Amino acid sequence: MDKILQLLEEDATLTAEQLSTMLSKEVGEIKNAIEKYEKDGVILGYKTLIDWDKTDREYVSAIIEVKVMPQRDRGFDRIAEKIYNHPEVKSLYLMSSGGFDLALIIEGKTMKEVAYFVAQKLAPIESVTATATHFVLRKYKDKGVIYGGCDEVDGRGNIII
Repeated sequence: MDKILQLLEEDATLTAEQLSTMLSKEVGEIKNAIEKYEKDGVILGYKTLIDWDKTDREYVSAIIEVKVMPQRDRGFDRIAEKIYNHPEVKSLYLMSSGGFDLALIIEGKTMKEVAYFVAQKLAPIESVTATATHFVLRKYKDKGVIYGGCDEVDGRGNIII
């Protein structure tokens, strides 16, 4: 039944009927499997990927690397919980190597709002010892989906508008 998960990850709009045809399984079997995956927390939710650059919505994304001092008996979990509970935080990852321990992706309306988040909400957390903020200028690919392709470039490498 892992094939169900792969297909839903590629296209969450697939119905149980469509999945049953694609996998040569009974509709009831597919529905039961999906229900169990949801109940067991294997399927955590369904999301739509939107190219916000093609809308009127103004926002800024940033990838923030965070160096922390792990807490005794709790490791990184308590710190991660303090960070991911902020609504600006869209993703949070524990990293296995490099100079930083955590990487998070946040969104704000302006660069100033992102800077405020880092200075006023992230940096003051007791175990946070350093941060590095990288502003996302453009998304080319996210979750396996290509965003609008590349701009046309002239012979000298300049973007043609």
